Parts: sequence; C-alpha cells; structure tokens
Amino acid sequence: MPQSANSSRSTANERYSVTFVPPAVEAIADLTASTGLSKADVINRAVQIYAYLDAQKQDGADLLIRPPGGAPEKLHIV
Repeated sequence: MPQSANSSRSTANERYSVTFVPPAVEAIADLTASTGLSKADVINRAVQIYAYLDAQKQDGADLLIRPPGGAPEKLHIV
C-alpha cells in the first residue's frame, strides 16, 4: 500500500543532488576546514540546526545571539 506524504517519516538515508550558490560553497569549505567534518556531515548538521531553529520560531520563540561582551541581538532568518 503506498504511503501518503503526510503519514510517517522515512528513517532511511536519502541521496540528494543539489547545486549550491557560491556563498554556500565557501561556507561549506570554511566549515569543513574549521571542524574537520566532511561536507556531508556539515550539510546534515546545517539542515538539522535550521529545522530546530525553524521549529522554535514557529512555536513563537525569539532567536537571540549575544556576541562576546555584547548585548543580545535578535536573529532574523529570511
């Protein structure tokens, strides 16, 4: 029986083919260099962090970041 799009989420690995814009390519390169993680790990973590932040925002939370020695600033993700 086919699954509907809204039924259950797959827990299997999936492969995607995506094209990244130059700023994203640079960010991935910077993150792989600074963390020692693979590109796949960096991208997987980025998606998970984005999903967490989006869920918090949908629940009405304000996203704040506080630079060292500075005051908290509201983070806007567009």
